Amino acid sequence: MASPPERARRSTDADRWRVVNRLLQAGIVAGLAAGIRRRDPSVVVNALLSLAFASLPGHVERWTDVRFRPWQRGWLSLSGLVHTLGMLGPYDHVWWWDDVAHTLSGGVVAGAADVLYRSDADGRYTECSRPAFIAGVTLGFGVVWELLEYLVHALGDRIGVEPMLVTYGWRDTLGDLVFDLLGAALVVRFGRAALSNLVGDGQR
Repeated sequence: MASPPERARRSTDADRWRVVNRLLQAGIVAGLAAGIRRRDPSVVVNALLSLAFASLPGHVERWTDVRFRPWQRGWLSLSGLVHTLGMLGPYDHVWWWDDVAHTLSGGVVAGAADVLYRSDADGRYTECSRPAFIAGVTLGFGVVWELLEYLVHALGDRIGVEPMLVTYGWRDTLGDLVFDLLGAALVVRFGRAALSNLVGDGQR
């Protein structure tokens, strides 16, 4: 059991993370407002999706017994904010922005895969090691996302509207997948302890 000073420190840290999370979500709202002001549907749609993404912990907690740590909420919000701001120009003009975005989002997917793997009480995934499962799910999701980007971009070009998602060629696609896997590697290294609160009774 934590001592009173330790509990007080944890409470203070949690309060700080709640403030940070609100600021991150406010940043997404600001990005949404900028998209509306520019009349840019790609920014608006992606900002709305990012807000929905950042609100996931609240919905999960409402329907399950899982409780997210404040920094985990911030992780999701930061991923959404980086993507939203990227749609306003940094994806085109800041060379490392896309790399950071994919590392964050890849980490989110990898984190979900880690929780799924370690909560598997029925042993459905025992044929895979934890690192292989996390990397496989993250890479698979990344490939699907890249295909979706390509299809949305091609459709937008075909019908003469600005695409909601943008692709920059096969080199960029390979780079995106590499940084998705970097996010997965971080989860493999640090996720066992960092995500333990999200793992059910079948923990491995």
